[in-house]
Amino acid sequence: GFHLSGTVTEPATATEPEMTYKVAISFDRCKITSVTCGCGNKDIFYCAHVVALSLYRIRKPDQVKLRLPISETLFQMNRDQLQKFVQYLITAHHTEVLPTAQKLADEILSSNSEINQVHGAPDPTAGASIDDENCWHLDEEQVREQVKLFLSQGGYYGSGKQLNSMFAKVREMLRMRDSNGARMLTLITEQFMADPRLSLWRQQGTGITEKCRQLWDELGALWVCVVLNPHCKLEEKSCWLRQLRKWGEMDVCPLEDGNYGNELPNITNALTQSSSHSQDSLARPRRTVFTRAIEGCDLHWQDSHLQRIISSDFYVSPSYQREGESLLFNSQGQPLWLEHVPTACARVDALRSHGYPREALRLTVAIINTLRLQQQRQLEIYKHQKKELLQRGATTITNLEGWVGHPLNPIGCLFLTLTEACRLEEENCLEISDAGDSKPPVYQHVPITTGSQDSGESYLSLALEVALMGMGQQRVMPEGLYAQDKVCRNEEQIIARLQDLELDPVLVQTLRKQCILLLEGGPFSGLGEVIHRESVPMHTFAKYLFSALLPHDADLAYKLALRAMRLPVLETTAPSGDVTHPHHLVSVVPSRYPRWFTLGHLESQQCELASTMLTAAKGDMLRLRTVLEAIQKNIHSSSLIFKLAQDAFKIATPADSNSDTTLLNVALELGLQVMRMTLSTLNWRRREMVRWLVTCATEVGVRALVSILQSWYSLFTPTEATSIVAATVMSHNTILRLSLDYPQREELASCARTLALQCAMKDPQNCALSALTLCEKDHIAFETAYQIVIDAASTGMTYTQLFTIARYMEHRGYPLRAFKLASLAMTHLNLAYNQDTHPAINDVLWACALSHSLGKNELAAIIPLVVKSVHCATVLSDILRRCTMTAPGLAGIPGRRNSGKLMSTDKAPLRQLLDATISAYINTTHSRLTHISPRHYGEFIEFLSKARETFLLAQDGHIQFAQFIDNLKQIYKGKKKLMLLVRERFG
Repeated sequence: GFHLSGTVTEPATATEPEMTYKVAISFDRCKITSVTCGCGNKDIFYCAHVVALSLYRIRKPDQVKLRLPISETLFQMNRDQLQKFVQYLITAHHTEVLPTAQKLADEILSSNSEINQVHGAPDPTAGASIDDENCWHLDEEQVREQVKLFLSQGGYYGSGKQLNSMFAKVREMLRMRDSNGARMLTLITEQFMADPRLSLWRQQGTGITEKCRQLWDELGALWVCVVLNPHCKLEEKSCWLRQLRKWGEMDVCPLEDGNYGNELPNITNALTQSSSHSQDSLARPRRTVFTRAIEGCDLHWQDSHLQRIISSDFYVSPSYQREGESLLFNSQGQPLWLEHVPTACARVDALRSHGYPREALRLTVAIINTLRLQQQRQLEIYKHQKKELLQRGATTITNLEGWVGHPLNPIGCLFLTLTEACRLEEENCLEISDAGDSKPPVYQHVPITTGSQDSGESYLSLALEVALMGMGQQRVMPEGLYAQDKVCRNEEQIIARLQDLELDPVLVQTLRKQCILLLEGGPFSGLGEVIHRESVPMHTFAKYLFSALLPHDADLAYKLALRAMRLPVLETTAPSGDVTHPHHLVSVVPSRYPRWFTLGHLESQQCELASTMLTAAKGDMLRLRTVLEAIQKNIHSSSLIFKLAQDAFKIATPADSNSDTTLLNVALELGLQVMRMTLSTLNWRRREMVRWLVTCATEVGVRALVSILQSWYSLFTPTEATSIVAATVMSHNTILRLSLDYPQREELASCARTLALQCAMKDPQNCALSALTLCEKDHIAFETAYQIVIDAASTGMTYTQLFTIARYMEHRGYPLRAFKLASLAMTHLNLAYNQDTHPAINDVLWACALSHSLGKNELAAIIPLVVKSVHCATVLSDILRRCTMTAPGLAGIPGRRNSGKLMSTDKAPLRQLLDATISAYINTTHSRLTHISPRHYGEFIEFLSKARETFLLAQDGHIQFAQFIDNLKQIYKGKKKLMLLVRERFG
């Protein structure tokens, strides 16, 4: 009958022994309707053993004995034979069967049992009746389990790929017209709707994760495919509609634009002045991922014109009707299909997906003929309005719904349908988009078979044409991050497919023709002369077109790429064209545009396009100039212009050959623009940019360096100009790199000195030292720089800066100048009694040592300054000690006599220093005692010992110190323990 059973042996492997499995399969009208196997397989696909048994039966039908259904065989037995049959059966399987056999025997012998109310008995081998549903076996529980498992992994461990392969399985089932396709999709959807993350995302108001979003999109698209099945029954469709509505009404159901409605207040509403608009967009109906499928349920295939299009290659209008305007045919008599484009393409996808490739192709050709006609008509309309539109400098958007990034992917669908007809392959398999696809497909031209199509055309040239038409469509940037991201992703997917096409003469002709149309196109083209401010940019598309056209028509390639360089949304002055949909109204918002979430990506694509043109134009001064102008006019981000400058520099200076001067000059010009753009704004890469510019100018040559040195104030801050630019230009490496002669070296040095003095005047605090260094070799310049420092010292400079320059002067052999600067620095300084670790202490000690080495007069001049500025006892005693150790004036200034005697602390100038030190010790002692804790007592006693050493330098020092200690004992007698320690040490 309809039951196949067998045993399948799995041979032994290195790790597993040989296994034998019992398999049973039921079938009905060429479909396997149920399977069981001893291996206990848990998967949505059949196990290898079921497949093996099925293949054995298909390939070797004569080896499998065909028997009647078991009920027929039993019917031929008499009473004794039946008894014997049953007893033998029970004996063979007594452990499993006996309880069931006894139960059945009891029921048959009981007159009023249920079994006796039914006529006849079941037969598992007899097959189903003609009215019964028959469909392939699908383990529903397994489908649920697997989807649940993959969703719970949240796109990790390749689960996204697994779910995509389940979607591909659904498509395969639809193509085989297997009714389980819709059933499996229902099971998948139920699990998707039960995903616990949905309610979580909704509560948090966050969008669904990127990977998950794409899966939901595919789910929605598949449902559109299912409901558009041209041969489904009405009751099936109404059942699907009920399901889709039920899912769509659930509050966790994801929305078509990827947001959860309440996650972001609609930015455009917040900005629009008139209240009526905001009302309108709040009232916009909620569109979920299932809305398109629900709308698809209203579509039918009964239209007679549509039926004729898809059922015949030779459906044309009678020639006598070709004169006037017709909605059904074009002037060549080819049929048109004037439906909303994405909807018409969804029909194509449905035909293709349900295994009707010829029909899908016919409808595709009709849609493309319609698009061509519309393009032609829009071009004619535009020619009449052109003057007015160009004056206004803005345009309306005729396409409110972009085809690229559209949930139904209309352009991708037409492109695939056409290219599939041209694939060179053993079998025409449907493409499953899988990243693992290694070698690109190979296509051949297949002539179009419909009616009176131009003989030169092939499905392949049509595929290229429709992709270019769709990508070049002018469309408004959609709302929301997800929709905007999808536009970029879809564009990249289509371009990746276009790059698989080998451009032969036929395709090049199509490419040129379409590019010219797009350039001349009015509002329907994103590459037209005037576009709407909110128009989706064409940079990525133009980069593909530029590279594809360049070898065949360079002029057209440049014209197109230069036209596409614009990014009107960043030109704040651009007037906003009128858009008929209220939710596209945007008032001009200052700063970055909150609606354009992908702006960063779009700007980098604009930069890529510019870089591609620069590379191609290397060596061609005229073209480079035009590209440079386009960059300067259209790119508004300094970091991107810097990237372009670096790119140009890299291409201009290949490691293995000579530099290209044309491109080098462009790199320099871009670099200069970046310098001007970032001069007054903070940019964390600024130092890197300045260094790079000097490198670039060095590569260009000495004139470029002279130029940047002379116009430094418009490019650099004074600090950058002296410490990075001039310093690098004057470095030994630069001189060697340029192999300059003496006059050139002198010219550079003179420019650098002029710059140094100008910077020192403008910002002496930060540039004085660099200026002095740069002017070292020129006496007049050096003197000027020194004078600038002296003039600025009293007002604009800190003691640290002055000490640094003073030390530099001493190092250069100007000790008296160093002394003067150190004295000026001292007047800015103030060291309190407790600042004994202050960073300036070293400078003070150095200044005193310098004065001491110069002689008594200098020391006498600096000590009053020290006494005034330094109130820290330990520092003062250190200075005093150093001054008494050697005789002053050891520096040996010419023309001065040096007595060689040590100085006395009793006489000026050291007497003043000694008094100041003693009084500092006394003050510090009182300050420390006001808030001293017992753990600091020991340290305090040591401090007093140090003080005694200083006291003893005075003639009556020991008396002074004794009085001081008595004084302490009197004032602080409350601190008994401390005073005990003082007595022990000092009596």
